[in-house]
Amino acid sequence: MALSISLVLLLGIIVVILVRTGYQRIMPGIVVALFGFFLASTGAVSSLTGWISSF
Repeated sequence: MALSISLVLLLGIIVVILVRTGYQRIMPGIVVALFGFFLASTGAVSSLTGWISSF
């Protein structure tokens, strides 16, 4: 569990950096897909869906 949360945080940081720099190659797609899969396997997804649905 601790490893997957750490991995989710790392991938989240990488996604933010790639989006902010405008790097538009295959790498952002792979990182975002991995981020989504790892995020879905953690317990944080329930709080995030509530936060996102409030918009």
